[in-house]
Amino acid sequence: MATDWLGSIVSINCGESLGVYQGRVSAVDQVSQTISLTRPFHNGVKCLVPEVTFRAGDITELKILEIPGPGDSRQCGDSQHMDTAMPGVGCQVGPSQNGTGKVLKKPMSSSAPQNIPRRTDMKSQDLVISPQQQCSKSYMDRHMETLSQSKGFRRRHNSWSSSSRHPNQVTPKKSGLKNGQMKSKDDECFGDDIDEIPDTDFDFEGNLALFDKAAVFEEIETYERRSGTRSRGTPSEKPARYRHDENILESEPIVYRRIVVPQNPHKEFCTDSGLVVPSVSYELHKKLLAVAEKHGLSLERRLEMTGVCASQMALSLLGGPNRLNPKNVHQRPTVALLCGPHVKGAQGISCGRHLSNHDVHVILFLPNFVKMLESITNELNLFSKTQGQQVSSVKDLPDTPVDLVINCLDCHENAFLRDQPWYKAVVDWANQNRAPVLSIDPPMSEMELGIDAKWSLALGLPLPLGERAGRVYLCDIGIPQKVFQEVGINYHSPFGCKFVIPLHST
Repeated sequence: MATDWLGSIVSINCGESLGVYQGRVSAVDQVSQTISLTRPFHNGVKCLVPEVTFRAGDITELKILEIPGPGDSRQCGDSQHMDTAMPGVGCQVGPSQNGTGKVLKKPMSSSAPQNIPRRTDMKSQDLVISPQQQCSKSYMDRHMETLSQSKGFRRRHNSWSSSSRHPNQVTPKKSGLKNGQMKSKDDECFGDDIDEIPDTDFDFEGNLALFDKAAVFEEIETYERRSGTRSRGTPSEKPARYRHDENILESEPIVYRRIVVPQNPHKEFCTDSGLVVPSVSYELHKKLLAVAEKHGLSLERRLEMTGVCASQMALSLLGGPNRLNPKNVHQRPTVALLCGPHVKGAQGISCGRHLSNHDVHVILFLPNFVKMLESITNELNLFSKTQGQQVSSVKDLPDTPVDLVINCLDCHENAFLRDQPWYKAVVDWANQNRAPVLSIDPPMSEMELGIDAKWSLALGLPLPLGERAGRVYLCDIGIPQKVFQEVGINYHSPFGCKFVIPLHST
């Protein structure tokens, strides 16, 4: 009956001193009470010897992991026919009183030992381990030390440890396939001999340096030129693709100086896109407005255009849609509009009317005069139809800071107004209010500016304004291009899609 177990894969526990061995049963001697395992594994590591022999007295526990099926005679020779239900059953063998092993059938648990991977035989001498031959703990320590010093042991040990399978886990067999017909995956991965593992790693950089890419591509290009074919991009080259913001047409070089004035400008500005906007003198600016009025751009049209542009800029400075929306009706912005009795003042009144139409609380200051300009009278009549407030005394101006002060007090010609008491009182009030100031069409001389402005709005073309004018903006009041040419200005509009643009000092 002992020959019936030849070829079976077993796991032998020899205690803490010798450890656990696994392998295929190659011989069972009933007389000497020994069992031999071929291609053994000691504690999960392949042994250097092809066969080990154990005595019955050294065996603490014996487990049968796999029984060969019918026709599998590669290792066990003439094995007997076993029950087809046996591959799913494990057997535990314990030593009996007379020293022979008694076979006990027992279902295998989920922690059953794993099927041992098959490896190539190694030609070496057989090793017989027994207590009489100094198979003690010291012997096994020396045996493991020999394994650790062998070539590639650490690499093989790490590869075996990284496997997700436990050494005591049973690999279920597929029905309908004979044992050994399918090669084990572990055997494919770990079945190479230790001596075949190279000592050095593959030199990727060295092998890559052997490839001369420049020479290869030069050879390809030479072949393509001679044969007239293209090996790349065949059968047809794809058309070039462009981004949504990339121009597919070749454009002309950008000209940034599109406005040329007849006189050498005292100061030049530039827009956000880099276009140069030169300043003009007050005399040339006055001539430009007179020629435009002669061609139909009347004062009323200019006042309306100036009021619209100035109100748009003021609404933006007040916060735009973040401040002016139905949810913020309790935060109505307040604007103090300071106007003098001249055309500049009429421009401010037009701006105040548009602001009031956009739900801005406007307080208009205009001193009392016996006779007013017709343009001011017309603008006042329109302003009176809004919800704006008109005052003529500085005492009626608010004591608390307002959101914005619009300055239209100064004039290019009537310099005597600066000596009037009402002018000085309004200037003092504006400087003490601590509100930001927007000046509309300020004069050129800094001596005429009684109020320091944070922003200044120029009309058509800027004047050479000083530092007290703050940041300069330019508005389009609708002067045609040929009107500029008539006064000697080579003009191309710098506004683009806007009516008010910022200017930067160069």
